[in-house]
Amino acid sequence: MSATDGLISFEMRGAVALVGLARPDKRNAISDRVIEALDAAITRARAEARAAVIFGHGKHFCAGLDLGEHVEKDAMQAVQGSRRWHEVFARIERGTIPWVSALHGAVVGGGLELAASTQIRVADATAFFALPEGQRGIFVGGGGSVRAARLMGAARMADLMLTGRVASAEEGERWGLAQYLVAEGAALEKAVELAAATAENAPMSNYAVLNALPRIQDMSSEDGLFVESLMSTLASGTPEAQERLRAFLEKRAKRLDIPGERAR
Repeated sequence: MSATDGLISFEMRGAVALVGLARPDKRNAISDRVIEALDAAITRARAEARAAVIFGHGKHFCAGLDLGEHVEKDAMQAVQGSRRWHEVFARIERGTIPWVSALHGAVVGGGLELAASTQIRVADATAFFALPEGQRGIFVGGGGSVRAARLMGAARMADLMLTGRVASAEEGERWGLAQYLVAEGAALEKAVELAAATAENAPMSNYAVLNALPRIQDMSSEDGLFVESLMSTLASGTPEAQERLRAFLEKRAKRLDIPGERAR
């Protein structure tokens, strides 16, 4: 295992990069240095892995923005910092490899914004979700008004921000903040399992899911369908796609894991 500036850990497990927030004494709060270390880890993951998992060391995933640093910034520094978060998180959301987040303990403020940039989110029973910016006199700045609001809806996000409500792991899963809910301590293992599964996909298919799918959501229906046709044609025309299709037709491909047949 190696570390990026002592703030982010990095480990390869097969084709999966494990990227860990490594400020457990600060509940993995995100500072400017953490953002830059995370950016470096993303670059390394893209070069060395076919999928990645992000998690938090210690008792929490991430308690959000480092308020001690933020309070010292003027308006220009704050807006530049916010835009830097947007740049780095976008490299996860619309990058070259899938990202899975393993969530436990606090998934709060900027921590929720970071989790929302990943394609798949796994929460264990200890996870809780909150956006306390309203109580702090600030507003989300790491992409939450776009990413988190699209996951749970603007009304639920407004509730969290206005009232200080804290959502449980079960509520978070119902609201779309997590797609998987697992037992305490099991999030990282499940996240690695899911990331390993995505790593087996054709890279072009993964790239289309990461980059075409979210953009299609921003388009009109007709524009989205047109882009879908172009992306479908591009993906299916690769040599790897042709080989995978032949393997399926020749019954060499792995079967679907159908829930009702798992015990048979």
